[in-house]
Amino acid sequence: MTVCILGTEYSIDVCREKDDERLKDCDGYCDWTTKRIVVEEEDFGTLEDMQEYKKKVLRHEIVHAFLLESGLHECSGESDAWAANETMVDWFARQGVKIYRAWEEANAV
Repeated sequence: MTVCILGTEYSIDVCREKDDERLKDCDGYCDWTTKRIVVEEEDFGTLEDMQEYKKKVLRHEIVHAFLLESGLHECSGESDAWAANETMVDWFARQGVKIYRAWEEANAV
């Protein structure tokens, strides 16, 4: 699967940690050098709905891709690296769907 991020195609891959050592300390990552987003394939875990969790991880990595492609990731160092801040990125990943729904309801899309 691919997704267009500000005009740049990123591939989306789902794989297991044993097949990608970069997943050892995370559940997903965005590699701007290869234009690749990777999410770990987890069928079990401490959460009841792991499919929903994987969607959240994918949204999180897509937010990283947007920040990277827009140039904000590298330029955020002057402000405590806000564009690389995992909390801020996770906030967008969790709230983005709700924000989009509100835009749709307000006929702002």
